[in-house]
Formats: sequence, C-alpha cells, structure tokens
Amino acid sequence: MAKKIKVLLSKLGLDVHNRGIITVAKMLRNAGMEVVYLGNALPEEIVSVAIQEDVDVVGVSSLGGAHLSLGSLLLKEAEDKGLKDRVAFLMGGVFAPSDGERLQEIGFDGVFLPGATSEQIVSGIKNLV
Repeated sequence: MAKKIKVLLSKLGLDVHNRGIITVAKMLRNAGMEVVYLGNALPEEIVSVAIQEDVDVVGVSSLGGAHLSLGSLLLKEAEDKGLKDRVAFLMGGVFAPSDGERLQEIGFDGVFLPGATSEQIVSGIKNLV
C-alpha cells in the first residue's frame, strides 16, 4: 500500500479569506491525501509545523497582497531549516499572473491561480511528490 501524501495547508499571514483553502483541503482529502490545516500562520510557524508533521507538501494561500514578501520569507525559512529540498512548496490565491511567475522564480514548486481545477491541483501535487 502506497504511503498517503501528507499536505500542510495554511493561510499565509493575517489574510482571513479562507473559503478557497478550505475547499482545497476537502478536495485533497477526497483524493486520498492526509491534510493538516494550520489556519493563519507566519512563515516560521508554517515551517516548524511542516517539520513536526513530516509533510510532503506545504500549500499556502494568499489573497491579502503579501504573497511575494511572505512567500520569500517562507522559502528562506524552509531553506534555513533544511526543508526546501525534501518538501514541495505551493502557493494559491488571488494575485496577478505575473506574480505567479515571480513566485515560481523565487522557488515555489507550483502556483495555482483562480480557476485552477481540482484535477490540476491534485495531479500537480501527485506529480511533485
């Protein structure tokens, strides 16, 4: 029996728009993945919980406009703690497509914009893991 993919989901920063990430959490659970939902958290806490939970994927959501700055801090913290090389980092939310390209340039393994389908998200995670 294959190991279940374990995903940590969190709202990045203080953004309180959580409908999308809750929908993604249910989608991933229905696809057979184990989901840990952290709620709102800053980069240091997200990385700490990812290490404690021994996750395969960290997915963060941002609609509050801090996705580039907090995303950069998240990846730096993951790098500093030795997590970036063994965990996939994903960002979803509402931001300009050009920011999505920038997020991939700074090190996110996947970026999901509004309109991403459940098939795209689930297969994207499976392909990364």
